[in-house]
Amino acid sequence: MTPPPGIEQRRVLNTAIPGPRSAELHARKNAAVSSGVSTGLPVYVERAGGGILVDIDGNQLIDFGSGIAVTTVGNSAPRVVERVQAQVADFTHTCFMITPYAEYVEVAEALNELTPGDHQKRSALFNSGAEAVENAVKIARSSTGRQAIVAFDHAYHGRTNLTMALTAKNMPYKHRFGPFATEIYRVPMAYPYRWPTGPGNCADEAFELFVAQVHAQVGEENTAAVIIEPIQGEGGFIVPPAGYLERVADWCRDNGILLIADEIQTGFCRTGDWFACDHEGVVPDLITTAKGIAGGLPLAAVTGRAEVMDAVHSGGLGGTYGGNPVACAAALGAIETMKADDLPQRARDIEALFVPRLRELAAKFPRIGDVRGRGAMLAVELVSDPGAKTPDAALTAAVSKACHAAGLVTLTAGTYGNVLRFLPPLSIPDDLLTEGLDILEQAFAAAV
Repeated sequence: MTPPPGIEQRRVLNTAIPGPRSAELHARKNAAVSSGVSTGLPVYVERAGGGILVDIDGNQLIDFGSGIAVTTVGNSAPRVVERVQAQVADFTHTCFMITPYAEYVEVAEALNELTPGDHQKRSALFNSGAEAVENAVKIARSSTGRQAIVAFDHAYHGRTNLTMALTAKNMPYKHRFGPFATEIYRVPMAYPYRWPTGPGNCADEAFELFVAQVHAQVGEENTAAVIIEPIQGEGGFIVPPAGYLERVADWCRDNGILLIADEIQTGFCRTGDWFACDHEGVVPDLITTAKGIAGGLPLAAVTGRAEVMDAVHSGGLGGTYGGNPVACAAALGAIETMKADDLPQRARDIEALFVPRLRELAAKFPRIGDVRGRGAMLAVELVSDPGAKTPDAALTAAVSKACHAAGLVTLTAGTYGNVLRFLPPLSIPDDLLTEGLDILEQAFAAAV
């Protein structure tokens, strides 16, 4: 991809990170914004594009976060900018439920074409990933006449009441916010690195445990849907063993249970395919998308089998801002960019550059217990005792802090807070990837 004009694709440190102007603005933030809204790296950005974030002190940081997998096509992709500018000039809002517009329909058509499966599909648009998940659950319950929803350990599905019930991690997502929605059941995730009898047994044993627990604790006839992230996001970029997702999908189909694939973080080229389910040929009944769908504007969707989506009564789905025309224009520009620049291949190229370096780091620093991920969705899990695999959140925080100080934006994740996750925009040039990995190695050398 060609970087946007005016932003030189190189790291620049004019001040300490954060700089004085960012520190001043952060003080204003603390005085004006709820303390419940945290910031991982308080540098205040004024421009961004390619693989660079430019802050108000003139520092240029390498971006390995993409706004948590949102700016997949970059922060200012030309096709997104052009379409958004044109749409803003035409109109910003009418509410699709009142007086509709073509952009919503065009996004739905694109989603129906791009998502896994060649069956007839329908889509509905919303504002955020959590909202998409909430509506997928509504649709599943309406379609099946059942109530129970099965989710997995280490899952993250959002911050609303229902999605907090689906999310597995207490701090900071669920703590003191209950009681949560009912008829939510949790089963173990197929987590190869931490499977008790070893990764080789994970696929079979995790599937058998999943089936047994749903049968005994929920009942297949009571289960409306199973919701799973094909690669778990906030839970630590956990990649289930090959074939596991396909077995879950087959079991759901055999029992009249809908499979909801939460592709909010994995979707839109991030993992080297258009959607992570494509990697194993899995076709979910419902798929939720958001994040990378619209180049940074708030948009989300549920796409699914026509008969399932149409089971909801007229007026049962919607929302004032869902499928806002400006966000839809951005999505059309982002999808056009993904196709024109073959971003699935770009994600695979990033994996080919990134993973060997991460494995070299793991060989050099044994406290990197695991290297995993796919495409441009990669992670390392850090442990204090490689034999016992004791999670090391303190080391993870220290390495990330050192990266921040050197001008590299990194994110942490994991149920135990001991995972460094890497989500570079697919617009980032290779030399910035290499420089970022050099900074990461220096951060490990300083922290270990």
